[in-house]
Amino acid sequence: MKLISSRSNPLFKSLAKLKESPRERRAGHTALLDGAHLVATYLDRVGRPRALAVSAAAGETPEIRGLLRKAEPLEPVILADGLFRELSPVTTPSGILAAVEIPAARPVPRDVACCVLLEDIRDPGNLGSILRCAAAAGVRHVLLSNGCADAWSPRVLRTGMGAHFFVNITERSDLIAFARDYQGQVVAAAANAQRSIFELDLRRPTAFVFGNEGAGLSRELLSEAGAPAMIPMPGGTESINVGAAAAVCLFERVRQLRVNAER
Repeated sequence: MKLISSRSNPLFKSLAKLKESPRERRAGHTALLDGAHLVATYLDRVGRPRALAVSAAAGETPEIRGLLRKAEPLEPVILADGLFRELSPVTTPSGILAAVEIPAARPVPRDVACCVLLEDIRDPGNLGSILRCAAAAGVRHVLLSNGCADAWSPRVLRTGMGAHFFVNITERSDLIAFARDYQGQVVAAAANAQRSIFELDLRRPTAFVFGNEGAGLSRELLSEAGAPAMIPMPGGTESINVGAAAAVCLFERVRQLRVNAER
């Protein structure tokens, strides 16, 4: 395996651009995965990455060696530990990075059983958490407005914990047009709604809509929601994190479907 110890190395410079630049990721349809869990999920769900890099210190650990065997015949490169730390977004890197192809978004049927629409979710941690919740709840389509954080940034990928490879992510979507054409109920999380999420029949085809962390949903998108819903908060707080709100709504649907199936 080739050892890279210079910042002027073309592969190192390319990986550094993938870490920092959304434009670079979009232009090359390539994202940077950091960590053994993400790389393992990609290998299991998708296949071999475009490139693999390991740190000099971690290259001989059993976990990393097992991942390298899975990726054969792809030949990884070894990065000097200092260079590897520059590429990893975490304080204590696990020692493996992968450059992977960003999958092309698939069209979302207007009669899909369930999907999530995200308007201007700016915090990468929130976006990653919602993607992870959607994947765990069995939702397979998430549409993002143009004002959302980059879904394929290292922080969103890390928070998503592999959800990106279970969910069809459509960025820069026209959410208003989709909501208008959707052949099911559009449920918008809204603090001032008259009904709670627990009063709605979520067994029906449902598009869940969640808005910006501070501003909430735009008036235009909220007007397309035939079923705005609030989350009761008996503890007296004004609001909860949008990621937590998404979890409550999505898993209320899971609960209703399970209860219905057990009858």
